[in-house]
Amino acid sequence: MKRRHLEAYLLRDARYYPVLTLTGPRQSGKTTLARATFSSYGYVSLETIDQRRFAREDPRGFLMQFRSPVIIDEVQHAPDLMSYIQASVDEDPTPGRFILTGSHNFLLMSRVSQTLAGRCGILNLMPFSRAELEDQEQPDPISPTALFSNRTTRLDLWPTLRTGFYPRIHDRQIPPDVWLPDYLQTYLERDVRSLSNIGDLETFERFLALCAGRSAQLLNFSGLASDCGVSVDTARRWISVLKTSFIVFLLAPHHRNFNKRVVKNPKLYFHDTGLLCQLLGIRDAGQIVSHPLRGAIFENHVVAEVAKSYLHHRRTLPLFFWRDRTGHEIDLLIEESGLLYPVEIKSGHTMSPDMLDGLLWWTKLAGLPPNTATLVYGGNDAFTRADVAVRPWFAV
Repeated sequence: MKRRHLEAYLLRDARYYPVLTLTGPRQSGKTTLARATFSSYGYVSLETIDQRRFAREDPRGFLMQFRSPVIIDEVQHAPDLMSYIQASVDEDPTPGRFILTGSHNFLLMSRVSQTLAGRCGILNLMPFSRAELEDQEQPDPISPTALFSNRTTRLDLWPTLRTGFYPRIHDRQIPPDVWLPDYLQTYLERDVRSLSNIGDLETFERFLALCAGRSAQLLNFSGLASDCGVSVDTARRWISVLKTSFIVFLLAPHHRNFNKRVVKNPKLYFHDTGLLCQLLGIRDAGQIVSHPLRGAIFENHVVAEVAKSYLHHRRTLPLFFWRDRTGHEIDLLIEESGLLYPVEIKSGHTMSPDMLDGLLWWTKLAGLPPNTATLVYGGNDAFTRADVAVRPWFAV
């Protein structure tokens, strides 16, 4: 098993909290990580029908069968169980008693916040980061100045983005064009139906594909709803479903406007570029090079990798973007201790001086030195130009 960066935080937090909740998309490796990290714990999965029925019909009896710490997998299937876990840990608050995992963030977290507040540590596990896939460490604590510090890779850019980072593809050496369609079909038929009352899965599937065409772009709910033939309220609800099941995430515009009229819509990103490429109809890596959304796919990759770096180091995402109504934009802003670190993302394999124009314009506007800025590009070399750090695609 590849070492996950989140493992150290699981072990740390198990010394403080009686309950840990490990959440993330289906097939991101939650069960594997929990069982490897806490190998002496009991284990039960509520995916199993008889255990699910036991937990729902007799939650007290279900918990009494465990005389030692236990991992309860896919706990969102028995939401009322949380109240009984609360009563149990109130009686015995020994740290590390329960490790809970779940794939439906809204269903799981609504119950955790209602019943286990103050008693539970919450950790998020995404698919592999590139660094985890290559067994590389990341700086701890994570910070903007150390984030883009890696200098080596064994991977090629476009095949990596096409394949994506779901563990099973890499552990079992399954071609992504075999595994990802099955993953999407399972997601639509199981997760979507359980998360929301969506009767027309064909329309939802079309909605998902339309979202893929808007990756790394401003999210316009009216335009998305119109293109899909649904109401704006339905589009908002379906985006919430995609966020809840860890398919997409939104990046908010930064609130500081520097006396400019800034946009207020968020930008849409997918947690995994393999899934994104599958939805875009990209079947092999060579297609990305000439694809009209090549830049968006590359930007999605970099932003998702930065997000994973923070989440896997138990940090809230300090990530934003900045765009004004005249067209000036910074792809990614990292806010740390009140300071802003701008990041520009370009898919070109060769760095050209005009790639720095937006960063130099923005740092001057914001009153920041150019050495706070980073350009991530599709090449393989790291260097400095005009005091701006230029970093390769695999630096994060």
